[in-house]
Amino acid sequence: MKKSLLILLICTMLPMAKAQTDSIAAAAEAAADTAEPVLTNWQKYWKLTGLVTFNLSETMQWNWAAGGNNNGMGILACNLKLAYKKDNISWETTFDSDYGWMWTPSTAFKWRKSNDKIVFSTKFGWEFHKTWYLTVMAGFKSHYHDGYDYKMGDDKQEVKTYAYNWLSPSYSDLSVGIDWKPNDIFTVYLSPVAGRITTVLQRNDDTLHTLHAKYGVPDTVNFKAELGATFKAGVNYSPVKGLKILSTLTLFTPYNKKFGNIDVDWDFAISYQFWKVLNVTLSTSLKYYDAVNIEWMDKNKVMHNSPRVQFREIIGLGIGYSF
Repeated sequence: MKKSLLILLICTMLPMAKAQTDSIAAAAEAAADTAEPVLTNWQKYWKLTGLVTFNLSETMQWNWAAGGNNNGMGILACNLKLAYKKDNISWETTFDSDYGWMWTPSTAFKWRKSNDKIVFSTKFGWEFHKTWYLTVMAGFKSHYHDGYDYKMGDDKQEVKTYAYNWLSPSYSDLSVGIDWKPNDIFTVYLSPVAGRITTVLQRNDDTLHTLHAKYGVPDTVNFKAELGATFKAGVNYSPVKGLKILSTLTLFTPYNKKFGNIDVDWDFAISYQFWKVLNVTLSTSLKYYDAVNIEWMDKNKVMHNSPRVQFREIIGLGIGYSF
């Protein structure tokens, strides 16, 4: 009789124990679903964003009354930003670069470089008041290798003129100032203590003095140092998935007899990624350097050599990745 009662009691408790075990497992699973993932130090404090594109274009013409040249172009470009934020410390590093070639089979120089840019910037800041940072910023701008200007000579033949090279010119900046960062999209930096070094390195041909004169560096040295003030504003915005807007405006004026003559660098890009890998991009670059002389002809066909506004626009369709 006792054995029967014991067996009956065990059989009664087994379903209850199983139900309790199932409910505990379900509760644990629900808690796991709702719990926030554990973040590593990298995920907590570091953020990497960017845009990488490779665009191709081609123009072919047959019996085209308006004229023009057949050409093909390929451009590789990237704009990367690595940001660190912990407590009152902020550190941001950006790298903006492009490189491209153009093929024009009907011209004297069939292969010519279309794009060549290196822009590196890093700034380290301490937040002394909400969204306001005491900041040290450094920057560097140059090109990868030789570049040329192409124009028609006096004999109606196309000629190329040496225009730039690696570190010829280059612009190295170091400054201390105040950075305002109200959010992750927009930033404004102002420095009354900014140093700039412009270099034109030695070459073993007669183009050296031409480059020195073009970029405002004395013939007797390979660099020029200036102290001045700088202003920089940046936008990194993704209003919807796949769409990215990037813009950087940098101004610099030296504390010398040319104070108030402002060097301008303004880069803008808008990119839309679709079908995961395809990308359409519009980018513009506007520059004005008071010490850089550009050859130009007026309406009376008189040649001049003076500072001018430089502008470039590129529309491309190709492979791209935005993150």
